[in-house]
Amino acid sequence: MFENDFTRRLKIQFPIIQAPMAGGPTTPELVAEVSNAGGLGSLGAAYLTPEKLRSTIQEVRQLTEQPFGVNLFVPEEAAESQAIIKEMTSHLNKYRVELGVKENPPIDSTPESFEQQIQVLLEERVPVVSFTFGIPPKDVIEVLKSQGIMVIGTATTVEEAKLLELAGVEAIVAQGSEAGGHRGTFLKSNTDSLVGTIALVPQIVDQVSIPVIASGGIMDGRGLVASLSLGAAAVQMGTAFLASMESGAHNVYKKAILTANEDSTVVTRAYSGKPARGIKTTFIEEIDQYAGTIPAFPIQNAMTRDIRQAAAKTNNPEYMSLWAGQGLRLATDHPAAAIIQQTMSQAQVLVESRFQTKD
Repeated sequence: MFENDFTRRLKIQFPIIQAPMAGGPTTPELVAEVSNAGGLGSLGAAYLTPEKLRSTIQEVRQLTEQPFGVNLFVPEEAAESQAIIKEMTSHLNKYRVELGVKENPPIDSTPESFEQQIQVLLEERVPVVSFTFGIPPKDVIEVLKSQGIMVIGTATTVEEAKLLELAGVEAIVAQGSEAGGHRGTFLKSNTDSLVGTIALVPQIVDQVSIPVIASGGIMDGRGLVASLSLGAAAVQMGTAFLASMESGAHNVYKKAILTANEDSTVVTRAYSGKPARGIKTTFIEEIDQYAGTIPAFPIQNAMTRDIRQAAAKTNNPEYMSLWAGQGLRLATDHPAAAIIQQTMSQAQVLVESRFQTKD
């Protein structure tokens, strides 16, 4: 009933993709469990070295024979004046003092080698590769497709989706404003690209000829059926899996997911320099009031890394980046396979009830 051309192409049973959440949540166990349960598990690999990427892919393969995906960030040139960096470093030192870490640390904002990451994906023959933060280089799209690897892009507006299709991607994640984590916006400002999922999906569907994957606020079978009704070929769910048993999210992070509400999140540049939706924290509130300039991604991301790591070690959620979408009340700590099964069971009941006739 839920099989379509897209699921057949991916060789998955259900039209559910687990969102590729970089930074730790998407463990090999989570990726594999989702794939084993009939969905498409996805590894958020943007911050992994080529060596770690390869070993993690191999770990996933030891746990599943089913297809899975890997997500990378499209590389960006980030330059910031030393004055802005110095000012932010000085401002962040008060948090370092509070957390007991060294002031004025060296800043390593050098991203992992995108070219080497791509080479690993080619050598490991990963079935699906998705990208966030823009349009991948044309030669990268072409070489991945030449090896039979499906290439997926991320769009937050119709125009972004149309450009991605023109570039040659084979499916598009339509990321609604409800979605947790970093915004995939790359054409206009983030404030001009906060379109809700239910408005965004059908408009992208009408303007492109490739499969569209609905993302943002989808937590269960109701969201799945609604998304398919809007023309999506599948859904991508992230927050729904964050508190699962297999998730690599910190226990404090998981607790925050399970106790927060639909109005607990904000879009902020505080942690990374790029807009991302997460649970409100003291750090977000204070940095959002910062009078200076927040350095761009990935510089700000590198500058706050020691603070986030120290907060995690001391179980202090107020300085951790707790990325999450607006569907928080619907999150559970169930195993990933159970989340897939419950979503599909609910969707099945909903679809069947639509065709029941009253006596």
